[in-house]
Amino acid sequence: MTGATPENEIGPIRQSEAGSALRVISYGGGVQSTALLALAAKGVIDFPTFLFSNVGEDSENPGTLRYIRDIASPFAQQHGISLEITEKIRRDGQVDTLWRRLHRPDTRSIPIPVRMANGAPGRRNCTADFKIKVISKWLKAHGATADEPATVGIGISVDEIHRANRRRAEPNQRVTYPLLDLGLRREDCIRLIKEVGLPTPPKSSCFFCPFHTVDEWRKQRETEPELFSKSEELERFINSRRAALGRDDVYLTRYGIPLGAAIQSSPRGDHGDGNCDSGWCMT
Repeated sequence: MTGATPENEIGPIRQSEAGSALRVISYGGGVQSTALLALAAKGVIDFPTFLFSNVGEDSENPGTLRYIRDIASPFAQQHGISLEITEKIRRDGQVDTLWRRLHRPDTRSIPIPVRMANGAPGRRNCTADFKIKVISKWLKAHGATADEPATVGIGISVDEIHRANRRRAEPNQRVTYPLLDLGLRREDCIRLIKEVGLPTPPKSSCFFCPFHTVDEWRKQRETEPELFSKSEELERFINSRRAALGRDDVYLTRYGIPLGAAIQSSPRGDHGDGNCDSGWCMT
């Protein structure tokens, strides 16, 4: 799924997109970054390229992948915006995915922020490995350097301003937050999306992300039971590997019990205390 020029051909990089003039949006497929797509289509912001780093057809929220394929990509093409799909490529040329990484026989560390028994999240490398570095590699291939960095817009709205952190960029990137500059909140983003005739996208994230709220887990269990079962399977698999290494169990929620039991017994309206604060996910 790659955005195209109006002539349905991938053209050469325009001069305005080279080196320090390269301006892209880190597109997550959610509400905030789709609002940026709407603003770009309306000519309010100057970002001709949107980059979606796909962490895997087996890892991303399937609803997000459908939205990008069926709605966002055609809309971008219609408005002369290039929506590029990037993936993590291994040294052997094979596509890597987060789901495969979690199931690799030689994996000893867990790249997603699983919860310890006390509810605290573990280390998180998934965003850096499957989002930030993948986009950085694309930018490097298109002329961005430390001396002439690309401008990368990230979809964080005013109500999530705590997630904005301009220090979390690769050397060839200069991060900016167009929604903050325009003073837009999430409800403004939804309004903008509707104004250009698009449906509101689902929340973007990996379907097994430990930063899901309880209500999000409950909705997955009720409406997408096959994904919930895969999330349970992942939690069991991780703990089987940890047991073989003599390590304690970890969990996908902060309750210190297996996912199925946690979602069955947790109170409704419990929104949890975790959030991906990088801005590269869930936008």
